[in-house]
Amino acid sequence: MDFSQLLAEKTESILQKWVEEVRQDRHIESADDLSYTAIRNHLPEVIKAMVTVLSKSQGNDVKSIVVASWEHGILRAEQGFDPSEIAREYHLLRTVIFETIETYLLQGTPAEIIRAMRLIDTVIDEAIARCFNSYFEASLRELQQLYLSLRLHNEELNRLVSSNQDNLSQLAHELKSPLTSIIGYSDLFLRQQRQQTAVIENYINVEHIERVLRNGRHLLRLINDVLELSRYDAGKIMPEPAPTDVRELISNVCEMLEPLAREKNLEIVVDCDGFANAKGERACEEVITDALQLQQIVTNLVSNAIRYTESGTININCEVLQNPESAIPSHFVIAVADTGIGITPENQTRIFEPYFRVGSSDMSYLPESTGLGLAIVLRLVKLLQGEINLVSQVGVGSTFSVTLPLQLKI
Repeated sequence: MDFSQLLAEKTESILQKWVEEVRQDRHIESADDLSYTAIRNHLPEVIKAMVTVLSKSQGNDVKSIVVASWEHGILRAEQGFDPSEIAREYHLLRTVIFETIETYLLQGTPAEIIRAMRLIDTVIDEAIARCFNSYFEASLRELQQLYLSLRLHNEELNRLVSSNQDNLSQLAHELKSPLTSIIGYSDLFLRQQRQQTAVIENYINVEHIERVLRNGRHLLRLINDVLELSRYDAGKIMPEPAPTDVRELISNVCEMLEPLAREKNLEIVVDCDGFANAKGERACEEVITDALQLQQIVTNLVSNAIRYTESGTININCEVLQNPESAIPSHFVIAVADTGIGITPENQTRIFEPYFRVGSSDMSYLPESTGLGLAIVLRLVKLLQGEINLVSQVGVGSTFSVTLPLQLKI
């Protein structure tokens, strides 16, 4: 029986079933936001190589396995997959293939069955090994870029330390944990390289790289926030007013943060119908403000709302405020409301302080929070000549309202 021809004929049905299995598998969460094509990736080439290997006439086709699996690993690294998710993908592929051809396998001789199963297993094992190699190298490249970026930031931090001693001890505490992890695992990699090991293929070392990158990203985000705060306090951030489409800006922010909300099954609802005058007409197509700073304000508020909300919705409203003393409006407001954990009255007075974080019921604060987001928002709102207000109730949610002038004056 020619199992290679059978596998070639069933390739498309195998791929379709495999993509469905990947999407439904709760151990592969990184695939939730990917399209069919993005999940399918280079798997057709892997199966094509498997067909060639199974064929008695064509012989082995190791090269196509190497190329396809190598590209698969690089793309999965870019898509943010964990090593366990990649391993799970190939486990599902093996299962789907054997389920698809099981009936036909049983019609062959014992020798044919053993040969087919052995070769399919061999191809998948080779694909996994090549995929992890490329995944490992892609992660190492990101680690190197992260290292260079941290070095540059470290130089600027050293310069700031001498001129700004406030919150230095708090900053040192925040940097300690991720920095310790980065140093520890980096030292592990260096020791392995001194032993002149070949390309590291085992699963544990790939997990180590993921820990380094995860902590490095958190550290880099914290440093960026500290530098942003320091630049503002030093008067080095100046607004650059320009015509800005607020509706489009909010739409872009929502599109960027939609995957984070979808991970928690949260719905983002946008209502900008209030961006109109009393006659129901648009009060203005654009406002004159610093679009970059405004986008950062909205991004921080919406990401904060997602971070502290486990169920429900994130509502974003924007409207032009009608001036009762004048027919011409002068300000607009953007409100971000969530159905999250809420903020106690005593914490509401401190929420805009640097490094202050609202705790949840099961931990002192969320680990991905730096405690600097709202402090940056407050400074940017002042920079854009506006004000921010908070209304919150524990267990119900919070609403942050930012009021800004329609035309920023310099």
